[in-house]
Amino acid sequence: MAMVDQPLYPIAVLIDELKNEDIQLRLNSIRRLSTIARALGEERTRKELIPFLSENNDDDDEVLLAMAEELGVFIPYVGGVEHANVLLPPLETLCTVEETCVRDKSVESLCRIGAQMKEQDLVEHFIPLVKRLAAGEWFTARVSSCGLFHIAYPSAPEVVKTELRAIYGQLCQDDMPMVRRSAATNLGKFAATVEAPHLKSDVMSVFEDLTQDDQDSVRLLAVEGCAALGKLLEPQDCVAHILPVIVNFSQDKSWRVRYMVANQLYELCEAVGPDPTRSELVPAYVRLLRDNEAEVRIAAAGKVTKFSRILSPELAIQHILPCVKELSSDSSQHVRSALASVIMGMAPVLGKDATIDQLLPIFLSLLKDEFPDVRLNIISKLDQVNQVIGIDLLSQSLLPAIVELAEDRHWRVRLAIIEYIPLLASQLGVGFFDDKLGALCMQWLKDKVYSIRDAAANNIKRLAEEFGPDWAMQHIIPQVLDMVTDPHYLYRMTILQAISLLAPVLGSEITTSKLLPLVINASKDRVPNIKFNVAKVLQSLIPIVDQSVVENTIRPCLVELSEDPDVDVRFFASQALQSSDQVKMSS
Repeated sequence: MAMVDQPLYPIAVLIDELKNEDIQLRLNSIRRLSTIARALGEERTRKELIPFLSENNDDDDEVLLAMAEELGVFIPYVGGVEHANVLLPPLETLCTVEETCVRDKSVESLCRIGAQMKEQDLVEHFIPLVKRLAAGEWFTARVSSCGLFHIAYPSAPEVVKTELRAIYGQLCQDDMPMVRRSAATNLGKFAATVEAPHLKSDVMSVFEDLTQDDQDSVRLLAVEGCAALGKLLEPQDCVAHILPVIVNFSQDKSWRVRYMVANQLYELCEAVGPDPTRSELVPAYVRLLRDNEAEVRIAAAGKVTKFSRILSPELAIQHILPCVKELSSDSSQHVRSALASVIMGMAPVLGKDATIDQLLPIFLSLLKDEFPDVRLNIISKLDQVNQVIGIDLLSQSLLPAIVELAEDRHWRVRLAIIEYIPLLASQLGVGFFDDKLGALCMQWLKDKVYSIRDAAANNIKRLAEEFGPDWAMQHIIPQVLDMVTDPHYLYRMTILQAISLLAPVLGSEITTSKLLPLVINASKDRVPNIKFNVAKVLQSLIPIVDQSVVENTIRPCLVELSEDPDVDVRFFASQALQSSDQVKMSS
């Protein structure tokens, strides 16, 4: 008897938990639907579980969202693709709820199921569902239906295809702006499935209605449709239908629409091709760069390099560069920041002479900007300019600015400079580097901010890798020797970190003769934090130095630290001793 009752138990638990007042229990049971479906078997899942879910009208959005997600991957549990249609009714109900994220997830799950369904089932079950939703009394159903047309359309018979195109046209003229927005959002996907003759007649007329909508929230979504439709149309049709719309949108009375055009302009240029871009879209782009809304200028400034790549250098210098100069002194710091993040990429487009004459002064003014993000964005892309103008000119014009920024009051700017130093070092060469930047690198080891000291220690290691152990012996080790006795314990700790990073680069001999004595001396420090860091450093040195040095110098020191009064010092010392034993055994 127990064996007969067992399959009933999961569904009984599910039903109990789904009716429980505790939302967490209801959520847990929904997330275990696949387990319950397995226990029930395919037939009972179809006949009992799915109808139960269709009737279950839980009012909590979190539970409904989880259900919509689970049902999207439920085809294997109902008996495969031939029975997929049983999953449509519960998802159809979820497509009509008020919460947007539940509807979106339901549409996503329906698309996933529809993509796997057989053509006959799509015609019999999926297409009627799309029609019902599109004719729904409540706007939520009509909003959801827009996202399903691209799945339903390809399998429909010719008569039904005509009907679906007409229904979509009605949705694009719906009284509710939310429905028109959904239609505008999904137009690109739907258009991709429509045959070429109907694309020009039906879809383009629908698109033109959307571009003239009185709601800016609908028009700005139509901007995205421009790029999607442009890729589907022949070049000449694209110029005839899409280009005038883009030009009008770039002068739209709503700044949100102009912002969308500025954001999408590069994709729009790809859609219409290079020649119309040069003749029609350059003036439109220049207008956007000079827009009176800062948000539009930010979006346009961020595309300045991408747009310049489409043009010839002459056109970029003639039309885009004057705008770039204006933007570099824009009243909005966010516009200058957006420009600074991409302006370096213009150097390869414009070539060496134009970069030196026109761009370099703009770089220098942005490097001295009062807003730290602007300076940061320029520093992080300096290597792109170096490839164009060469290191001599870069060092003459930009190095003074870099040295100034190395002492910037914003620590993130100093951090960006430190991270750029190894790249600069490799390009400047050792002689130039020692003269100008060597002192700075050691100075950062005593910065007030830990992140800077940490980055400075890593920086010294990377420089030692770049210039070799002999250079490090001459320029780094003497200064490390001086700083290891600094009165401030945090700086002494940074030096210990630098030693552990330098040791693998400098090799066994220099580590044993120069660095190890410093670490052993530091073990006598009165600050426990220094002592347990000594234990950590000694542990990192064990694999680098000879076994005899470990036995004669490192182990005695660690044994002494393992008897220290401080519990942390004892812990790290004993950890290092264990590591030493393991190395000994393996060798």
